[in-house]
Amino acid sequence: MLKTTPLNALHREAGARMVDFGGWDMPVHYGSQLEEHHAVRRDAGIFDVSHMRVVDLEGPGAREFLRFALANDVARLAVPGKALYSCMLNDEGGVVDDLIAYFFRDDFFRLVVNAGTAEGDIQWLHSLNALAGHKVAIKPREDLAMVAVQGPNAREKFWRAFDETKPATEALVAFQGARMGDDIMVARTGYTGEDGFEVVFPAAEAETIWKRVVAQGVRPCGLGARDTLRLEAGMNLYGQDMDAAISPLDAGLAWTVDLKAPRPFFGRKALEARGKKREFLGLVLGDKGGVLRAHQKVAAEGGEGEVTSGTFSPTLNVSIALARLPLGTAPGATVRVAIRDKELAARVVKPPFVRNGKALI
Repeated sequence: MLKTTPLNALHREAGARMVDFGGWDMPVHYGSQLEEHHAVRRDAGIFDVSHMRVVDLEGPGAREFLRFALANDVARLAVPGKALYSCMLNDEGGVVDDLIAYFFRDDFFRLVVNAGTAEGDIQWLHSLNALAGHKVAIKPREDLAMVAVQGPNAREKFWRAFDETKPATEALVAFQGARMGDDIMVARTGYTGEDGFEVVFPAAEAETIWKRVVAQGVRPCGLGARDTLRLEAGMNLYGQDMDAAISPLDAGLAWTVDLKAPRPFFGRKALEARGKKREFLGLVLGDKGGVLRAHQKVAAEGGEGEVTSGTFSPTLNVSIALARLPLGTAPGATVRVAIRDKELAARVVKPPFVRNGKALI
């Protein structure tokens, strides 16, 4: 049986098309994926992301534990609520998961991990906790739900729905969150390339929060628009752009790995030993007659590559993709992509393709 979020009944009442997403019954769209995409780029949309898992880490040594468990270094987090994006690595330097870590106190951090990897992530954290000799309490928060309100007007519309949150959240910068009580967190983060908030709250309040935000003219959006938005923003999707066999260095995530400090984080030795083997870049289809999709083969001057994520971009009105390409491939190059029985030309670019509603290519 599929898992459901606390908003499942509302999605169905709204006529959403529901799909199996990693074992969760989730809305892919509410009638028009295209209109939902444009709503986020031009105004504001709301996504149910309650399938993602909040994990709280508490106790003395929480910071030192995460310095061992994550490839990025939480030592740089000094302001309460400040967050960073990181990967957890396995003993071969592959990506166990990508996640966001929020700092609130030296003895309290909050992680938000992917839905499909959540159970494995929690087990992995427990195993690292034991390996490192720490005694940090690892607490999956299944009692919490989460929504993302995204778009150029998202914050203003959220404040209209919940004006009591404005004093605590108005000064937030990107990748910073604020806690209001023990169970409510509003963070200026997202997965769309637009401004907005991700909001964590008790699951029992999910329907009330959703309805109050929607009442302010924020459009409900499904996983379909979420995927086209994140790809335009050049953001990776776990299971497509990276996984346990892929190094973050080969997934365009070197910026999330801190190799400067002499810090023995788990997977570091394997990561350094394997090094970078591929370029991770964007593609823009030049020829007509197809759409870029995952797993398509790419012929480049230095050898063969592969599309990891591809779609038709509603903002740019052209097909775009993320791809792993031979070392030495650079933006500006032309490659050939195998689409059905054709080889179509595509231009190599540096992602992102779109941010804050503006084309960057």
